[in-house]
Amino acid sequence: MPRLLAAFLTCVAAALLAAGAAFGIVTALDATPERRNVPLVTFPEPPAHDASGTAGSGAG
Repeated sequence: MPRLLAAFLTCVAAALLAAGAAFGIVTALDATPERRNVPLVTFPEPPAHDASGTAGSGAG
């Protein structure tokens, strides 16, 4: 019987430890400020299309 009691207490202690760790992780994640979503790489805007219909140099 003492073995069964020790196993039960071990399971209870493990469950309490897991619940405490989960609660601590959630609390720590809520405490950190949220960062802005800033891209690491930015590309320049493509040039606007010419409305005259010419392709420019290179045709010929």
